[in-house]
Amino acid sequence: MVTSKKKMVVRCGTVFTAAALALPLLSFVSTGTASAAKVANAVSFPRNETLYTSGTEYGPPTNFNPLNTGNYYTGTMGLLYEPLYLYNPITNSYMPWLATSGTWSGSTYTIAVRNGVKWSDGTPLTGADVAYSISLAKTNPAVPYSNLGQFIQSVTSSGNTVTVNFTSPPPYTAWQRYLWNQPVLPKEVWSTLSAADQVTSANLSPVSTGPMSLIASTTGSGSTQACYQLNPNWWGLSQLHLSFSFKYLCDQVNASNNVELSNLVSNQIDWSNNFLPGISSLISGLHGTGGYGLRTFYKDSPYMLSANTAWLEMNTTKAPMNNADFRHAVAEAINPQSVVSGVYTGIVKAANPTGLLPNLDSYVNSSVVKQYGFSYNPSMAKTLLKEAGYKGQKLTLEVPDGWTDWMAAIQIISQQLNKVGINVSPIYPSSNDRTADEASGNYDMMIDNNAGPDATPYSYFDRVYQLPIAKSQSAELNVERFSDPAAWALVEKAATTPTSNTAALDKIYSQVETRFLQQLPEVPLWYNGAWFQGQTTVWTNYPSNTNPSDRYTPVMWAGWLGAMTTVLGLAQLKPA
Repeated sequence: MVTSKKKMVVRCGTVFTAAALALPLLSFVSTGTASAAKVANAVSFPRNETLYTSGTEYGPPTNFNPLNTGNYYTGTMGLLYEPLYLYNPITNSYMPWLATSGTWSGSTYTIAVRNGVKWSDGTPLTGADVAYSISLAKTNPAVPYSNLGQFIQSVTSSGNTVTVNFTSPPPYTAWQRYLWNQPVLPKEVWSTLSAADQVTSANLSPVSTGPMSLIASTTGSGSTQACYQLNPNWWGLSQLHLSFSFKYLCDQVNASNNVELSNLVSNQIDWSNNFLPGISSLISGLHGTGGYGLRTFYKDSPYMLSANTAWLEMNTTKAPMNNADFRHAVAEAINPQSVVSGVYTGIVKAANPTGLLPNLDSYVNSSVVKQYGFSYNPSMAKTLLKEAGYKGQKLTLEVPDGWTDWMAAIQIISQQLNKVGINVSPIYPSSNDRTADEASGNYDMMIDNNAGPDATPYSYFDRVYQLPIAKSQSAELNVERFSDPAAWALVEKAATTPTSNTAALDKIYSQVETRFLQQLPEVPLWYNGAWFQGQTTVWTNYPSNTNPSDRYTPVMWAGWLGAMTTVLGLAQLKPA
C-alpha cells in the first residue's frame, strides 16, 4: 500500500544556515523587526483579535486544494476542509468529526455522517458528499488515497448514511488512516473538475465546512502570509460547544531562524512551529516566571512532543552495508544521546531500538528489545566489524545542505563511527540531490525521518519492508532496499487485521520487531520534535502536558492540523 509523502516541515523543519546555528541564541532577541503587518502583507488585523502563527511554510500561499498533498498551504486541512475523524497521538484515541460513528460488519463499513453541517456556500453536507469523496479512490488514480481503490467494491449513500463495501479481507489499516487523514469534499464542486484539476487546481475560492474561511486578499504569489477569519456558521460551535477567542488567524511564511525567534519574543508571532536552535536555553527556568513569556508542550526537557523517528538508512545492496554484522556495528558505535544533548540541547529524545514513536509504546515488546536490541557499545562495535570482515572501505553519510541540525548530527555520528574503525565522511548534497540519491540508491548512508505519528506501527514498518523493490523507489518506501519477504508478509497481514484486534496485532508486530532487531535494515537514532513555542503576551492557555483536559497537538503542519487535534488546541486559547 502506498503512503503519501509528508511535507518537508514535518520531516525536519530546518532550512537555516550553518552560520545562524552558530550564533548565540540571545543575540536573536536584539535584532530589529518590523511590525507583524509589515513583516507579512499590507493587510493587517486588530492585534487583540488575531492569532499569528508561523513555522509551517517556505513559499507563498498560492494553493488551497486539500488533495494537492505537499503543495497546499497550511490551514487548507483543518481550518477549511475537515476529515471524518480526528486522531490524538498523545492519548492514541479518535474523535468523531464529520462522522458521528463508523462500524464494521464483515467487509462492510457504515458511516453515520454528522447532521447539521453546512458548506460555506450554505448548502448542507450530505452522505453523497462523503460517498463521492471516498469513491475518488477508485475513479482518480492521482488522489493521495488511491491505494484504497483496489479494495473498494462499492460506495453508496442514503441520506446521511454511507455504506462502503470492501473486498475480503478489508484493508483495515489503510482505511483507518483515510478516516482521519483525508478531506470530505463538496461533490457539486469537485465533480465539475477534470481528474487532473481535482488534484492540482489551486482552489482559490474554497467551499468548505471548517471553522474558518479564507481571506482572499491575503494570498497570492507576492504574499508572505495567509489569513483566515472565523466561520460563524461552523457546526462545531453548536454541536461541540467550541469557540475561538480570536477572530482572525494569519499564518506567516517562514523567515530565517533569527528573524523568526526575534518575531516570537517581540510578540509578532504567537504560535511558532519552527525549529529554533538552542530554544531550550531561552525557556529553561523561565516557565511560569515571566521571562520572554514562552511556553512549550512539556515544561521541562524534552519540551517538545515527538514528531517522527530519525533513522540511519544504509544502502543494503552495497557492501559492507549488506552485512548484518556491519549494520549492528554501526548501531553499537553511535551514541544518540550525544546528538540529543549536543545538537538539540535536550529538546528531543533518543529513540527506542525499534524506532516506534512513544505513542506506540504499547506495541513495543520489551522482552524482544531486551533480547535483540542494541545500545551504545564501541567495544561490541569493533568485535562486530571483525565478524563482518570490514576492510576499511571509504563510505559517505549524507543529509541535505542547510538542514543544520542534521548536518551537525552527522558530524558527531561520523566521528563516532570513525572512532571504532568505520571510514565515514559526512557530505551535504542539495535537498533535491539527496532525494534523488535516495530514490535511485546512489548513496551509502543517510539520515531520514519519513514516518510520523500513526495509531499502529503499520506505516513505520511499511516504509522499512515494502516489496517489491523498484529501480527507483518512490514515496520513501524501503529506500534502503532490504529484501525480507517474511517480514513484509507480516506487515501485510497486520494491514488486513482489524485494528480492534489488539492481541493479534501485538503478536504480529512482536514478530516484525524481532526480525527488525535481528537484521537492522534501519538504525533508529532519535525522535525529531514537534517543534512548538507559544508566546503568552496576547494569547494564553496553549496546549500542554500540564493540563489533562488540554493535551492536544500544538502543531500547524500539514498532516497535523486537520488530521489531529490542533483545532481543539486553537479553541482553548484565551486572551492574555
